[in-house]
Amino acid sequence: MDTEKARLILVDDDPLITDTLHFILGEDFDVSVAESRQQVKSVLRQLDNPPQIALVDLGLPPNPHKPDEGFILIGELLAHSPSMKIFVLSGQNNDANARHALSLGAAEFVGKPCDVNRLRTLLLDALRIQTAETTAVSASHALVGQSLAMQALRTQISQLADTLFPVLIEGESGTGKELVASCLHQQSKRNHLPYLSINCAAISPTLAESVLFGHIKGAFTGASNDAAGYFEDAGDGTLFLDEIGELPFEMQAKLLRVLENGEFQRIGETKIRKSRARIVAATNRDLREEVREGRFRADLYHRLSVFSLHAPPLRELDDDRLLLLEHFSQFYAKEVGSAPFTLDKAALESWMEYGFPGNVRELRNVVIRLTAKHPNKTVNREQLIAELDPIADRMLTNKSILSDPRAMLDFAHQHLQSHSNVNLDQILRQWEKAYAEAALDLAHGNLSQAARILNINRTTLYGRMQLLTTDE
Repeated sequence: MDTEKARLILVDDDPLITDTLHFILGEDFDVSVAESRQQVKSVLRQLDNPPQIALVDLGLPPNPHKPDEGFILIGELLAHSPSMKIFVLSGQNNDANARHALSLGAAEFVGKPCDVNRLRTLLLDALRIQTAETTAVSASHALVGQSLAMQALRTQISQLADTLFPVLIEGESGTGKELVASCLHQQSKRNHLPYLSINCAAISPTLAESVLFGHIKGAFTGASNDAAGYFEDAGDGTLFLDEIGELPFEMQAKLLRVLENGEFQRIGETKIRKSRARIVAATNRDLREEVREGRFRADLYHRLSVFSLHAPPLRELDDDRLLLLEHFSQFYAKEVGSAPFTLDKAALESWMEYGFPGNVRELRNVVIRLTAKHPNKTVNREQLIAELDPIADRMLTNKSILSDPRAMLDFAHQHLQSHSNVNLDQILRQWEKAYAEAALDLAHGNLSQAARILNINRTTLYGRMQLLTTDE
């Protein structure tokens, strides 16, 4: 009997490419096809489980000559399924686009036209690595790192592991919120009971109530049998609601009811059921801002955040990025059957200076690519920089000036000596605009996250951007 094929979603608006790849990759994968971001959402809602692999073009309708739609789709796919391996297959294959796609979380960038046999090999290798990652996480439930922030996080997890109240895990994309939730369960007295995880971004709004609370036969078209929902299946265990900020607004009141008194009903029945599951939720959104904007219920936020944990971004973890480098390089070298790569002195300095805007997910993907390209070799700075994001790399290049008062003074001297009629206000506005745009780029357009990067209030950033636009 044949084993079930892994699922792959192919996103491209060129029917010749989709037809060809569907035919060739269909030997190894169960292939679904979409030609736009909107169609991707429709396809994902029809699937029982998210695809393990995505093959995505950057230039998609309505702007097929720009990479913006593809960049946004990478983030949306990872929000739908953080473990998904995303491959970018695009003719927009300049270095800047490739590096930015990788920093957003793509596993690999393949330029068009491509060798189909090489592509198939890359996809199958990624599937094997994904299986190994899932097994390793299930077995270890360990947070890697010895920084003060990670030590504090581990202490908080141990303190909150057995609380009966909900716990809200906040943090940027790629910081490992799912692993924090798993650690909470494993360190609790419920660790022998079910641990169920559902990504709220992956639930179709029309099916959200059925998925969470279940339904009875005949409750709606297609309900051919009684079915329990996640709250019921979790029993006395833990239910992890990932990306809780994506939960449809109309569902938030029903979730609040369960959190307040444990009561819920399957769709179509009058019987009151009781949930005893411990609730852990996670978000990469600023839920306080969502409440202010009217997109998230204030009472639900306060109920979810009785206890809060913060998954710190990688840029705040100092030498932990070296521990993560060692951890992942050893793991993936073992998976591919080679000795791990090493970084030379200059590359190590760049590794420590780089901000990793995609956090641990980006770091892991960089290690995977370096393992594949440079097994058992010493990687130099140029080889490392080739795998990093160009925007963050420019910030890295200027870091010595920005962090050294003497260097800044020398720079100002040279600028004043070589330019007449210097306008200080204009210079300050240009720097402010550059930092605002860089932060928005690193935050992938999320204003709240960009404000956190700059350590200012969101409304302050918005006001300054408005002024800068007016000045132009």
